[in-house]
Amino acid sequence: MERAVPLAVPLGQTEVFQALQRLHMTIFSQSVSPCGKFLAAGNNYGQIAIFSLSSALSSEAKEESKKPVVTFQVLHFSLAHDGPVYSMVSTDRHLLSAGDGEVKAWLWAEMLKKGCKELWRRQPPYRTSLEVPEINALLLVPKENSLILAGGDCQLHTMDLETGTFTRVLRGHTDYIHCLALRERSPEVLSGGEDGAVRLWDLRTAKEVQTIEVYKHEECSRPHNGRWIGCLATDSDWMVCGGGPALTLWHLRSSTPTTIFPIRAPQKHVTFYQDLILSAGQGRCVNQWQLSGELKAQVPGSSPGLLSLSLNQQPAAPECKVLTAAGNSCRVDVFTNLGYRAFSLSF
Repeated sequence: MERAVPLAVPLGQTEVFQALQRLHMTIFSQSVSPCGKFLAAGNNYGQIAIFSLSSALSSEAKEESKKPVVTFQVLHFSLAHDGPVYSMVSTDRHLLSAGDGEVKAWLWAEMLKKGCKELWRRQPPYRTSLEVPEINALLLVPKENSLILAGGDCQLHTMDLETGTFTRVLRGHTDYIHCLALRERSPEVLSGGEDGAVRLWDLRTAKEVQTIEVYKHEECSRPHNGRWIGCLATDSDWMVCGGGPALTLWHLRSSTPTTIFPIRAPQKHVTFYQDLILSAGQGRCVNQWQLSGELKAQVPGSSPGLLSLSLNQQPAAPECKVLTAAGNSCRVDVFTNLGYRAFSLSF
């Protein structure tokens, strides 16, 4: 039986519409499933697509293996959110996604079934009922089974994942927040935002304990790019951050910049990996840095700009141990080792 096409998209225009949608697509976020075999990707149209990494990496993989297994659908289109899906994280059972002022939960076990609906949705207690700011960042705090949300209202909201209630609000940023990172050895969270500050929060006291205004350090400042902090990561006493200011490695205890990485393009994602730092941003390349600041390698991808990197290190699926990169296109690049792009997944 021939599949019916909704009246909202005339039959002759369906393929054209989908082609234009892919042409103007941006993928903001990624998250790997608990089993390590699936990857979720969220875009600017409110779509979340699930890709099978295990199928795409198989020696018998075909082109269809690089397409979504399923995309969350409303009518003919795939609308998981009313606006862009800016951030996603995964727990042992759930995919959590956010973008349009609220966070939604999806069961990984159910998501491969077409027509899957969200399990629940929660909205932080914003200042007014008319305020629906975007949520740019999600961060899991496993030791207290909580989720931290941050974005357009310049605050960090903590939600108890057991009860679904919001338990605290952290205030200090004067402009919207772009990124979050967890110091795993201590109950502390770092946040970076448009105000140019990286703020360190003690979750035990719910207070700000340290502030680094990166743009005020002459060696980091790049006024022509602005003061915003677009990415950060932490590893014990060390932090790396970038955005408008230069990508910089900091010693947190002394609030001292130790390494300025020689790259002009603003960086949008950064992470520690073994003895390297990986970064991406404006431009096609995933950059691999030594901690000393030496550029070890630049590996080109297929997108003109990159917004997110995802390292699949789930022990349950060692055959799917890959790095994925996505940004200003409808493709997710898959790197089977840090120096080689094997193929691209595509919406």
